[in-house]
Amino acid sequence: MRIAELSKRSGVAVATIKYYLREGVLPPGERTSPNQADYSEKHQHRLRLVRALVEVGGLSIAGVRDVLDTVDAPQPDITWTLSTVQLAMFPIPEATEGRNRSAAEDTVTRLLDDLGWSCPSDHPAAQALAAVLATADDLGHPGMADLLPRYARAAGEVAKADLDYIDRAPSLDDAAEGVAVGTVLGDSMLAALRRMAQVSESIDRYGEKAGAEPG
Repeated sequence: MRIAELSKRSGVAVATIKYYLREGVLPPGERTSPNQADYSEKHQHRLRLVRALVEVGGLSIAGVRDVLDTVDAPQPDITWTLSTVQLAMFPIPEATEGRNRSAAEDTVTRLLDDLGWSCPSDHPAAQALAAVLATADDLGHPGMADLLPRYARAAGEVAKADLDYIDRAPSLDDAAEGVAVGTVLGDSMLAALRRMAQVSESIDRYGEKAGAEPG
């Protein structure tokens, strides 16, 4: 199909498709002349994937490129693929100094030990968690750290569901894409569920008005 047909089928503007081609998140079509190329159903699928990562997952084009590079060159080790996708989505946080940060890092290290999790304490996610705790402490909310055990238990169940989903993939290529889709869209799905649960719990505790739309 020509680019105009690809645009019609995918609902993505021709100008946007050309932008994705320039940025390398959409592979080039098969050249039929100096100014013409043919595109396939694979391009249509990739367009849907890119739009999902950008619009639902909130990734930048650079982040999408990093994720898709991993999807396009999957390794036999799913842990490696998962870690690579996570690092593409989850930039290493800037280091912060001070007593609060050091204490927060100690808290995260103890949490990992208590849980028996294999995640290293210098993983970007662990460092990001330490930054969150340090920030909460600086704002006068050190009690946020008390939530960690309950949050961690819930996160552990979510992680098992994530990996169960990946395990169902029929091939390594599908598993690699499942890592990207499951991680990016899973984050958005989990955030939406959390908001819904908060509304429900608020209504149950405080009454209907607590969950009503402001007006």
